[in-house]
Amino acid sequence: MALGIYQTINTTDDVSGPDLQIVSQPIWSQDMNPWTSSYASGIGWFTSSAQMSQSGDYLTNIYHKNPQSDATAAIQIAVAYGHRQGSGSVGDANTVGNNANDTPSRAIYSQYVNTLLDPADRIFTFGTEDSSEILVINVARARFRQKVDPGNWELRLGSGSGVNMTGSSAKYSTFIDDSGAGENPQVGAAGRVFGIYSGSGGVTQSNTQYGLFYPDQGIFVFHAGLLRSNLGHPYNSASAVQARNHVTMSLALSGSNYFAARSEEKITSTHYFIRIKNMDNNFSNNPTFTTGSNGVLKHASMLNNPSVYITTIGMYNNANELVAVAKLSKPLLKSYNREALIKVKLDY
Repeated sequence: MALGIYQTINTTDDVSGPDLQIVSQPIWSQDMNPWTSSYASGIGWFTSSAQMSQSGDYLTNIYHKNPQSDATAAIQIAVAYGHRQGSGSVGDANTVGNNANDTPSRAIYSQYVNTLLDPADRIFTFGTEDSSEILVINVARARFRQKVDPGNWELRLGSGSGVNMTGSSAKYSTFIDDSGAGENPQVGAAGRVFGIYSGSGGVTQSNTQYGLFYPDQGIFVFHAGLLRSNLGHPYNSASAVQARNHVTMSLALSGSNYFAARSEEKITSTHYFIRIKNMDNNFSNNPTFTTGSNGVLKHASMLNNPSVYITTIGMYNNANELVAVAKLSKPLLKSYNREALIKVKLDY
């Protein structure tokens, strides 16, 4: 196809790879790591009054800047509270039969059961203990892309009286996953699952499992009962009480003011070598290249000595459908006495 529009790539000579690279980078906006108010002016833990009025019974979105005053504020995480029986929040009086158990907390628990657990499993188990109430930290998908890097995160939660603060808290508990223990993780419907324990620097400090970490989903599920009994978090699991426990946890997060985490992404690269010989691609199908109804060259000098510039290479499938576009850093001169070898790197 020397003079055709399309050129077939010889897969034995012209393609190398694929080349696999693992890229790790900070999860949070503006490359924060850790996410803390001391990172830069205007950075901190903020909620949106508009979001709280619309869906605040179900979850709390937390931003790295004040969404009321800064248009660049981006959601970093969402915090939610779930209860299997629907306790800890008030049912909707407009539901059919005024079902007291038809509550936001029950909806949240059911949502994460369906998302994270195997079909036959209807309750979260932490170690050997089942729990009917959970607190969930859901990292925004735009932040972690492929997955949160196991063993490369550390979370602090204000504990005891520190949960009720309006400012910073000097008392907090630190949590990590157990991926550093060298044990193979469990694998379920939502991918790998690690246990969450108190600890720091990759070293766990107790055998109490406080939560479950799903790196492929960017989700941290905590045993709300253990946070209450062991660490003094004032979560209210009474029925018919609009406790908004997820707001309480957001205060525990902002009070400790520390969440370090990194994402991990596998990028596969394939290199294509595009060879353009001296007789190939010296003319253009662009309408500006010709003039008149007969398609006469607009510039007569181009007839025997065409000079064009290559700016873009299109990658097509066997049906001649465009599937990828490669842009050159600068236009490349092409004529009868010039050949070109262009290396195209395709990441996916």
